[in-house]
Order: sequence, then structure tokens, then C-alpha cells
Amino acid sequence: MALQMESQAPPIKVETWLRGEPLARFQPGKVYVVEFWATWCGPCAAAALQLVQLQEKYKGAELEVVGVAADEDASAPAETRAKLGAWLAEKCPDLNYRIAFDPIGEMNKLWREPSFSVGIPTSFVVDRDGHIAFIGHPRQLDEVLPKVLNGSWRTSNEAKAADTARIARNGAVAREQALKKPINDRFWAAIKIEDWKTALSAIEEGIALVPDDISFRLAHVHLLLHRMRDMQKGMPVMRQLVRDAIDRNSENWMLAALGQLFGPACDHSHFPSAERFAMGKKLSEHILALNPPQGDGPKFRSYPAVARYYYDSGNKDRAIALLKSALESLDSPELTPDALKQHLLPDLLQALASYKGGRAVTALSTRLRKRFSGRHQSAIDRRKYIKRGVNLNVYWPIRPFTWRDRSK
Repeated sequence: MALQMESQAPPIKVETWLRGEPLARFQPGKVYVVEFWATWCGPCAAAALQLVQLQEKYKGAELEVVGVAADEDASAPAETRAKLGAWLAEKCPDLNYRIAFDPIGEMNKLWREPSFSVGIPTSFVVDRDGHIAFIGHPRQLDEVLPKVLNGSWRTSNEAKAADTARIARNGAVAREQALKKPINDRFWAAIKIEDWKTALSAIEEGIALVPDDISFRLAHVHLLLHRMRDMQKGMPVMRQLVRDAIDRNSENWMLAALGQLFGPACDHSHFPSAERFAMGKKLSEHILALNPPQGDGPKFRSYPAVARYYYDSGNKDRAIALLKSALESLDSPELTPDALKQHLLPDLLQALASYKGGRAVTALSTRLRKRFSGRHQSAIDRRKYIKRGVNLNVYWPIRPFTWRDRSK
């Protein structure tokens, strides 16, 4: 049976509670946010900070947040619990809500699968009567939660339209993911034992099935170039990814391709240097044309990757200027939730310090650090930006392909 708005909320069935007291059942009269997340999910860290803010803001309104880690490695639960604890201590030291760990996937079967929830982070809002009020991305909670708490959300046309659109959109994606799941399972099983030939066979089958899937395309490039180091086969695949990214004029695709060429987590010493920098130059110029320094678009999402290209190519001044533009964009009070800014700031400052050869102490960095030094920041009001035509969705960083996702 489909899980949607007005459905009775499923039970909470988890193995371990990592933070807070166990929750046996939803108490009538309280509103709950059930949040699915994982340590390998980049946006989940920003979402966790946002949930800390929401829990603090609405603690007097009978709101309780419950985080559920249901997508971690289940082969070694004790090690995974330790990993989860370390992640929480590092990413969310001021955690003020419950965290549960489900290594066997029961919560996914009860909540995510019947609701066509195809990614994480995903938030479920359970209303005071135990029925589902909202299913979606946590970035939408700033707008939705006040209406749920005052009782106006579920009866609104806005809520009904949003849930209908979500089901239509995610249903198609869920069907595609069901087709891809056997391939992904075979791919990651092979990656774990470093069986590159089987992994390559799986990913090539995936690309034949879904040619425009960016995760398959990135996995293909990464496997050939960074794991197998097969330059004869890998470089044509890399060139095609660059061409397709530029032809699509897609910032997401171009950033993904640039990450394979200049990402700091990879060793690029075996790449043909001239071609690597030529592709990096082409991608960087197209990204800057899409989002020019003099434009109003947010720079903190794409400029760090472009800065890395310029730094590696020897243009340190350009790299520093781009990172400063990214920080100035982050300083805008109107573009993104404070939790996301707080999540991105340390990496930007660290990169700037590295490029400058010392500490990145500037008036801007001092101001940004001071702004986000408090334990709890007030949540941004998304409504005024939506009214101005600002699409906040494009500012949430995509999760790049990384071998840490499921191979460990």
C-alpha cells in the first residue's frame, strides 16, 4: 500500500538508539519529523544542522525530531555504530534530537519504499493524530512545519498538490531505481572485493540501460581511470563525458566531470597532463559562463571546483579570487539556509588558507565565522525567496561520486 499524505504513519522499528531515549510509539498531540540520512550523504550534514535549529525553535510546540540511519554498511554493525557516533560528534556536536540505527533495512521497507522516496535526506512529518502530513526534502520544512503545527497544512490545496506532484515525480524515479538496483548491488559487491572486471561489466550494463544516468557515467570514468588505470579505455570515456556535459550545458554534469579531473581525493599523476588541463580549462570556462563572477548566482557551489583547476594549473591568484567570490556569495543573507552555509564554510576557508599558504583570516571570514558560531541559528524563511522567484533547490550541493559511499 502506498504511503502518502493522510496515511497512518508506520511504526518505528530500529535496532539501536544512538542518541536520546528510545521511541516506542508516536504520542498523540505531538508532531514528529522522521529524517532518513547517512554518513556518506553530503547534504545530510547540512540537513542535520537545520534539524537542530528546528528542534530548538519549536521545542515548545510539541515537536520532536527523530533521525534514522538506515543506509549504512550492515555487515559490521558494531563498527558502523562507532562510525555513526564519530560522524555525529564531528558534524553535529550540538545534536538535540533522537538518532536511531537500522542496519537491516526495516525502516526503509516501512517508510521509504512505499512512499516512493528515492533519495536522502528525506523527511516525513507525522501530524498530531499519527497521520502523515508531509514527505519530502528537509529544506522544505521551514515552510511546511509552521503550517503543520497550526493545523492548516493538510487541509490546504498546496499540500494536496505537493503530494500529488511528489508521487508522480518520485514514482517514475522509483521505477527506474528498481531497474538499476540489481546492477548497483552487483557493482558495489564487486567494488568491495576489488573485482574490477565484474564492476566494469555491471556499470556498462547500467549505462546501456540508462544512458543519461550521471551516477553510472561517473562510476564508469572513475573505475577505468582511477581504479583500473586503463588510460586507453578510460580517456575516450572521459572525453565523451566532458563533451556531453558541455552539450547539455549542465552545471551538475560539468562539475561532476571536473571532479574526475581535479578532485583532491584522486591521484591524477598518471593522466596525460596536457589533455587533462585542456579539458579542465574548457569545463571551467563553461561553468563561469553559466555563472559569471559579475552575476547574481551563488558561487559557493561551483567556484571551489573551478578554483581547484586554476590552482593546479598555476594560476593561484585566479583560484584565490574565485574562492573569495564563493565566500562572498555565502555571505549573502538571502540565498541559502544558514545550516547549509554553516556546513560549507569550513571547507571554503580551509581551501582558501591552503591556496594562500597560511590562515585565511580576512574581514569576510571573520564575519562569517562570527555569524555561524552560535549553537542554534534561526531558520531562513523560504517563502519570501520563492515569491521572488528564487529556486532554492539548485543551491543544495549535489553528492559527487565517491568510493566511500558504499564500498566500505
